[in-house]
Amino acid sequence: MSEPNSIQSVLQQLAEAERQRAEPQLSSRQRRARTVSRLAAVQALYQMELAGEGVETVITEFSNFRFDADIEGAPLAEADEAYFAEVVRGVIESQREIDAAITARLASNWRLERVDATLRALLRCGAWELLKHPDTPREVVIDEYVELAKAFFDDAEARFVNAALDGVARDRVAINGAARDATA
Repeated sequence: MSEPNSIQSVLQQLAEAERQRAEPQLSSRQRRARTVSRLAAVQALYQMELAGEGVETVITEFSNFRFDADIEGAPLAEADEAYFAEVVRGVIESQREIDAAITARLASNWRLERVDATLRALLRCGAWELLKHPDTPREVVIDEYVELAKAFFDDAEARFVNAALDGVARDRVAINGAARDATA
């Protein structure tokens, strides 16, 4: 079993990967801000679950206090605060749909509640982006959350995130294709 990578090293890996497959409509600075926003969103969802805090309370806390700090050398001040808030609110607003999409990709004897809270937050953020933010290429979303998983877990969990989010993306494409065929 390998050791999780530091958040700083994961952000460096993501920066290198983004040079190879960039969100075309964003500058490199905007892409970096999205990456940091994704990390913050995962942390916010984790905090909400463990502390039982509401979405607006956590968003306000991050805006007032957390975005001025560093996490293991990764400056949260680089985050796109609006995108962070959009992800966190979006996950909460669409949680039933997101959880159903993720659950469809779990082994038949697993429930989402059995998945580690951090892993659940990663999956929910990634699934939200795949389902509700189709202008972001699916490869970007999956790669970003897999790399973030590596900051918290070993390779097995990162592969799980990859497989689950890839499945959610394929399911979305299949559903959208079927809907287009039905209206044709």
